[in-house]
Amino acid sequence: METVANPTYIKRKRNGRISIKAGSKSERVIRLTMMLLFVLTVTAFLLFDYTGLELWTAIVETGQNLKVMFFEPALNHFTWAEAFYQVGVTLGLAVLSTIIGAVIAFFLALMAATNLSKEWVTKVVRVIVAFIRAVPTVLWVLIFAIAAGLGSEAAVLGMLFHSIAYLVKAFSEAFEEVDKGILEALRATGSSWWHVVIHGIMPSTFTYILSWTFLRFEINFAVAVAMGAAAGAGGIGFELFMASGFYFDLSEVGFITYAILIIAIILEVFSTQLKNRYFPSSVQN
Repeated sequence: METVANPTYIKRKRNGRISIKAGSKSERVIRLTMMLLFVLTVTAFLLFDYTGLELWTAIVETGQNLKVMFFEPALNHFTWAEAFYQVGVTLGLAVLSTIIGAVIAFFLALMAATNLSKEWVTKVVRVIVAFIRAVPTVLWVLIFAIAAGLGSEAAVLGMLFHSIAYLVKAFSEAFEEVDKGILEALRATGSSWWHVVIHGIMPSTFTYILSWTFLRFEINFAVAVAMGAAAGAGGIGFELFMASGFYFDLSEVGFITYAILIIAIILEVFSTQLKNRYFPSSVQN
């Protein structure tokens, strides 16, 4: 039996053993958390200072701004050629930080995987990357901006730093999922550590590495847009910042927003095609 009739219990199978855990306690915690968040939200709205607020006027003006932004997009302060160039800069920042980060993360993940490295090495690498992941990307960019100055260099270094920590966790977990029998068979034949990695780890995890890398690229593209404004890294994000905060041009803000949205959709379609090609069984499920 793989399931039980009582919905308050969860059955899991690990190492050939089946264990049953009560789920009612977690359900109560979730419900209490949701109720607490609801009460805090209502309380916050009740405690707002509504002095001088003209609600109807605010709604009408917001609607007009949204109309101009999304129904009247236009380029007023730079040309189409400049727009394509700025999009290319943003994509370049994302590609550079992703590719370099994936290469470095691959070797660090080999040291972080419990089935490939010593226990103390694994713990050291995991603690370091956990600390790096805990700090938001924008803070890393600002930290590197102190040394490199505001610009594309600080943005790439900040995104690279966080990408490495992100991918080390993803890659190492994929390495640990490799069938132990394959690794033991290779070691039994006298294979060296690198031979085990090349012929045992890589064939089994290549598609996962590719998928995680492209996922990180999508994240880095979104971060590069934000860093263009926050760190002066240039690209379409900087143009969005100028259009909204300097020119107050809602039509141009709408055009740039549509451009970013179209690129995000293209990346998502490409990502789906990769999944259909390399993970057909997971897509069907």
